[in-house]
Amino acid sequence: MEFFYYLVFGAFGAVVLVLELSKTSKDRINTSTAFNSFKNNYLVVYSLMMAGDWLQGPYVYYLYSQYGYGKGEIGQLFIAGFGSSMLFGTIVGSLADKQGRKRACITYCITYILSCFTKHSPLYKVLMLGRVLGGIATSLLFSAFESWLVAEHNKRGFDQQWLSLTFSKAIFLGNGLVAILAGLFGNLLVDTFSFGPVAPFDAAACFLAIGMAIILSSWTENYGDPSESKDLLTQFKGAAVAIASDEKIVLLGAIQSLFEGSMYTFVFLWTPALSPNDEDIPHGFIFATFMLASMLGSSIASRLMARSSLKVESYMQIVFAISAVSLFSPVVTNLLVPPSGVKGGSISFSGCIQLFGFCAFEACVGIFWPSIMKMRSQYIPEEARSTIMNFFRIPLNIFVCVVLYNVDAFPITVMFGMCSIFLFVASILQKRLMVIVESQKSKPQDWASHRERETEAEPLNA
Repeated sequence: MEFFYYLVFGAFGAVVLVLELSKTSKDRINTSTAFNSFKNNYLVVYSLMMAGDWLQGPYVYYLYSQYGYGKGEIGQLFIAGFGSSMLFGTIVGSLADKQGRKRACITYCITYILSCFTKHSPLYKVLMLGRVLGGIATSLLFSAFESWLVAEHNKRGFDQQWLSLTFSKAIFLGNGLVAILAGLFGNLLVDTFSFGPVAPFDAAACFLAIGMAIILSSWTENYGDPSESKDLLTQFKGAAVAIASDEKIVLLGAIQSLFEGSMYTFVFLWTPALSPNDEDIPHGFIFATFMLASMLGSSIASRLMARSSLKVESYMQIVFAISAVSLFSPVVTNLLVPPSGVKGGSISFSGCIQLFGFCAFEACVGIFWPSIMKMRSQYIPEEARSTIMNFFRIPLNIFVCVVLYNVDAFPITVMFGMCSIFLFVASILQKRLMVIVESQKSKPQDWASHRERETEAEPLNA
């Protein structure tokens, strides 16, 4: 069966290589030297930030178990991380619009480095503090950096289409190549050099420190709404008004929550799905294969977004539909393939089928990230960008906490069926978003005009 894993990994690697090398002028966007310098600087920083995140992922659960904590206590630590991201992360992330996105990115580095340091202590309270800090850092990672990039891109007057190039390259590197290299490097530290399960966290802190040094030395500050008269509550109200007054933003938030909620559920469930009878599967190698599939998706996304005639809102309907079918594969195999009662051994036939389905889903994830970033850059108002993006993460974190708390309450097939339904709903909402965008082409309304009308109405209301 080892040949099977090598075959799948090699096949995805070959396809990614061919796609990248076979790009024609139609698949590439002509850019300026100044933009390339700006893009490369961001990609270096983003890759370092993601390296700091990916190095920790495979060893969090393992480290807690090495400290002697059981499944229930570890589950509470994970719930604390997502809960922290929902509560404290929303507040800290929203401050980026007012206090500056560069400061928020530096805060991410410091917070995550401190979280890494807490892993040296076996005390439960210290580990809980680390999870809280990690939750705050996660909110900043998925809002502050993107907000800084979009604002800085526009401030420097670069072509709007060039933004999609940065997004697709960031996902290709940060969520693909860096993830694979981080997994191999972590394995080298823990298994080959026998530095222990804390070593990846120390390495992550080093990468984060290097990235912070680059941010401090080369990034300029930008803001959403730096008005001194606005407190945090007013900022929250403004973001809520922006969401409520624009159906496109509401749909975008719902789509993001549905997809990412399904994605995080998949992260928790793929291992028991592929080894229901404690089959011996190479987790690290399968993870690397998933990341290659994600790289394949981001490579496809870069080709799609390079064509100005093809709209993101259009092809994402198909992507969500394919992802729904992909995560329905465990349900299908459970119905059609008789389950094996034999304990241990190598991956089963149904497991092989599911693995292909999961790889297809990861390819959809690779297309999703740069595409959702592109849509967020178009529809979310600049002055409330970080605040709204963190609002989007509230239902996501609630969903993940509920799933984590009830992960043993339902069969795996039920959980995957639920995710498949969510993704199908996301496809329907994406269709609705495209209809709205098409209907508003003849009568565009931007955030600035909405604010102007709001300001004009204030004396009358007074």
